[in-house]
Amino acid sequence: MKKVILAFAMAGMFAACKNGEHKHTGEGKGKELASLLDKYWQEHLQMFPTEATSNGDNRYNDRLTITIAESFRDSLGRFYKRYLNEIGNIDSTQLQGQDLMSYRLFKYEMAMGIEGLKYPTHLMPITQFWAFTLELPQLGSGTGNQPFKTVKDYDDWIKRLSAFPAWTDTAIYNMRKGIATGWVLPKSLVVKILPQLKAVVVKNDTASIFYGPLKNFPEGFSVADKERLTKAYVQAIDSIVNPSYTKLAVFFEKEYLPKSRTTSGLGSLQGGNEYYNYCIKNWTTTNLTADSIYKIGESEVARLEGEMNKVKDAVGFKGDMQAFFKYIDKDSKFCPFTTPQQVLDSFWAIKKIEDPQLKKLFNNTPKTQFTIRQTEAFRAASASAEYNQGSEDGARPGIFYVPILDAKKFNATGMATLFLHEAIPGHHYQVSLQQESKGLPAFRRFIWYGAYGEGWAHYCETLGKGLGLYDDPYQYMGHLGDAMHRAIRLIVDVGIHYKGMSREDAIKYMMAHELISEHDATAEIERYMAIPGQALSYKIGQMAISGERKHYEETLGAKFNIASFHDEVLKDGGVPLNILHEKLEAWAKGIK
Repeated sequence: MKKVILAFAMAGMFAACKNGEHKHTGEGKGKELASLLDKYWQEHLQMFPTEATSNGDNRYNDRLTITIAESFRDSLGRFYKRYLNEIGNIDSTQLQGQDLMSYRLFKYEMAMGIEGLKYPTHLMPITQFWAFTLELPQLGSGTGNQPFKTVKDYDDWIKRLSAFPAWTDTAIYNMRKGIATGWVLPKSLVVKILPQLKAVVVKNDTASIFYGPLKNFPEGFSVADKERLTKAYVQAIDSIVNPSYTKLAVFFEKEYLPKSRTTSGLGSLQGGNEYYNYCIKNWTTTNLTADSIYKIGESEVARLEGEMNKVKDAVGFKGDMQAFFKYIDKDSKFCPFTTPQQVLDSFWAIKKIEDPQLKKLFNNTPKTQFTIRQTEAFRAASASAEYNQGSEDGARPGIFYVPILDAKKFNATGMATLFLHEAIPGHHYQVSLQQESKGLPAFRRFIWYGAYGEGWAHYCETLGKGLGLYDDPYQYMGHLGDAMHRAIRLIVDVGIHYKGMSREDAIKYMMAHELISEHDATAEIERYMAIPGQALSYKIGQMAISGERKHYEETLGAKFNIASFHDEVLKDGGVPLNILHEKLEAWAKGIK
């Protein structure tokens, strides 16, 4: 692939940074910018206190902002506009290097934030894939982002939880407004939300996920504190958690489900096409059109089918690709596990294989610790494998979560590529190195661009052979399967939300082109229905990074160093794809 560096339409958001990209401006305008960005970040954390908790900033652990409230959205819009005006008063011609990059990224963030508030997404505040109703149990479990190390930590959580009934009432108010305006979820998603809500409500307090912190009191807590906190937590489960989740479940079942829609995509909503175009721009950081993304998907599906056929022929399998899929899916040798722990241990074994090779591909590696956990039972049925970032201070490790519904059916062929993506060197390296970059303004250390972050993780799947992981042809087939999965996403996401493809047809298309069960294909398609455009970011970002690498391998020849390339991709944190292209151009120019 010659310079296919997504020459597709990333024009114009950012101009190239001046020479000396890695430097700061220093005094004057640079100092003024730094002050503005710090002021913004401190206000941002107060407005989004659970985000502060996720980042390891514990100052607001007792707060819960109802971000779905219309009053909050109005305040947020004014907040973005104020800062867009303030940064507009800084003369960017006096900035250089990192300061110029920060300036441009910040303006982009504010503009995208303002644009996003045009769409009434708060009228659909709960989905089966992403929702505060799923986040809250993780926070309160004692094993998530919310710390439970001191008596104050325990008290902070009760204070935060006390705002949840108000959040619940706001969500129901919004969804009733959504029913009136037509902005409602598809029926197929609502029926998946109901069991999630009901699963949180338990008759025995000690069985509640919110009881978890009481089972693991840190050493040094007095008997009096333990008794007081136990009483408070049990009361909170009985008076806050159970009633709120029950209220939501009853609302969804009795009122919302009958009014939910039978269509699958955004195109059926008033203003849905405009919102989907925004989702494309937001998740891919490009100006690509829905139609052009669909065509890229078709091309990638065809290319990967050819690669899969090569593997099938190489192992001597007689039969078509569907038969090969069924063989890999059903043969017991590909599902060797009997317990969830064996699955987790196998992921740790993958890490052990790649560890000695990583130093060849990376000069800089994160300090943040890493661990692997099974996804909690209450959300596992609708969850994908995922990475949860560690805390900035290193107190909380990065966590690779693996949903294991039935260990005996957990197929091992895709484990290596999954680990490369979700764990190391994928999300764990990228997110951790970004957070650890103390020289960057705080907003950049925690910024997220789907095409960059997911693109990097998907690109890391291509590193398997260099890390000693794709020697087995079936492992490599697992890698191709994941690549195919991301290519299919370009077709079905656009198909569902822009071209009128039904949920059922999207499921059939996915099953026809990759090794996936009907259950898993259904969960995937419903995920894309819930979070439009997000699924586009993986393949679009990976193609950009892979294209950059291919180009510089060819143009730099013997001067190309893969570890240096990776360091350059990662060192400035998340950026839109065209600014990644520009800074790699500057990097290569320096080498030449």
